[in-house]
Amino acid sequence: MRMLNFAKRNFKELIRDPLSLVFEIILPIFLLFIFQQFNIPEENYKLENFTPSIILFGFSFITLFSATLIAKDRTSSLLIRLGISPMKPKDYILGYIMSLLPIVLIQNIIFFIVAILLGLEFSLSIFPTIIVSLIISIFFISLGILIGSLVSEKGTGGLGSIIVQLVCFTSGMYFPKEVVGGVFEIICKALPFEACLYILQCTLHNNFTNLSSIHIIVFLIYFVSIILSSIIIFKKRMISDNK
Repeated sequence: MRMLNFAKRNFKELIRDPLSLVFEIILPIFLLFIFQQFNIPEENYKLENFTPSIILFGFSFITLFSATLIAKDRTSSLLIRLGISPMKPKDYILGYIMSLLPIVLIQNIIFFIVAILLGLEFSLSIFPTIIVSLIISIFFISLGILIGSLVSEKGTGGLGSIIVQLVCFTSGMYFPKEVVGGVFEIICKALPFEACLYILQCTLHNNFTNLSSIHIIVFLIYFVSIILSSIIIFKKRMISDNK
């Protein structure tokens, strides 16, 4: 019950800044719309491929939102008061995650509605794609919690911008890694963003036979390690900030 109340509080804090929420939805939709007007004859920009890319792009802003929320709470007296509550660090993390999932769900529904209006063929695979995207969003939210636990509110903007750029250029959103090759291709394989995009695309295409096990393994490694790290670092920061 305490965790749900904490999640409600976090949700209210997030919607206090509706301009940021609108920006998070409008910018990806603008990119989705504008690239379809160019009629670029590349596989990356076909609606069935670019729509998952836009979803992943939106998640990078979710990371920034969660990082900013955590950093703000650290500088306020909130975490000091929460420090004497019976809630455990994992309860705080779940409270932050639960507050952002409704925003992710609304965001994804809007993206798919716009994509269908632009010409994406409606299929039942859209629904499991949304479910998978919610799971992937937990990774991005946890990454934001980790960033917000490590740096100040001013620092979250810079690191959040780096995450946005990494998602854009290492996920394969704009171009496949093979175009550049070399060290860049190795970096793309090592980071989780390409794996996230590939999982979303395969789910939307209902093409699980081509879903490489290496992508699932890379995603799961990052997923588990980031969540655990966010819990551990958040706990340490709560203790150090309260001294």
